[in-house]
Amino acid sequence: MAKKKQYTEGELVALFKLTRISERQTVKMAEWLSVGTPELNIGEQYNFDAAIQRAKKSITSWNEEELKMKFISQILPLGHLDDNNHFMTYYEKPLSGEIDGIKLSVKTDFMVAKGVLDFHQNPYFHFHEYKPQGNPTGDPMAQLLSAMLLAQEKNNNGKPIYGAEIMGQNWKFVVLQGREYCVSRSYDSIEMISLLEIIAILRKFRYILETELLDL
Repeated sequence: MAKKKQYTEGELVALFKLTRISERQTVKMAEWLSVGTPELNIGEQYNFDAAIQRAKKSITSWNEEELKMKFISQILPLGHLDDNNHFMTYYEKPLSGEIDGIKLSVKTDFMVAKGVLDFHQNPYFHFHEYKPQGNPTGDPMAQLLSAMLLAQEKNNNGKPIYGAEIMGQNWKFVVLQGREYCVSRSYDSIEMISLLEIIAILRKFRYILETELLDL
């Protein structure tokens, strides 16, 4: 069986006539990143302190699964991305489809989508990739864009798709709207202020999801 084509970011830009723009050039990105300092309850503060101390000590030595299980999985609950009656969170889900006559296939590390049990329907948010910073495999931004393009095609509603690229300790947030994708600056997750910003941005996404994206 022929190996499925894995595109680079540049190839996706050329194939789908995408335009990459900076974070200050779109209203949606500006709205998303406009956050204050999140309030943490006692339990959340304990988990925050434990996660950041663990990451400061060891994040550069973690492999992909260690990065996911020892750190990212501790941060997601602080971002209030919990399953509820309107959306679900999914891990390691394959996505595939055809856009402009071109076949795309990708496995999404983390996805927020409308769904029932293990069946995901409308995807709203993707994380790619839980890559160790020193030795990533593939092109994380390309994998993220592939997932976002597939979500855009599946939803077919003109609404933006949100996502994040994670490379070791560095997080970048992405908004895809039409054929333009906006990439934020990098947030260093082992710096306390930056990690609080990351948590606030995740919580802001939930607000955007519930007020703008979901068809309730």
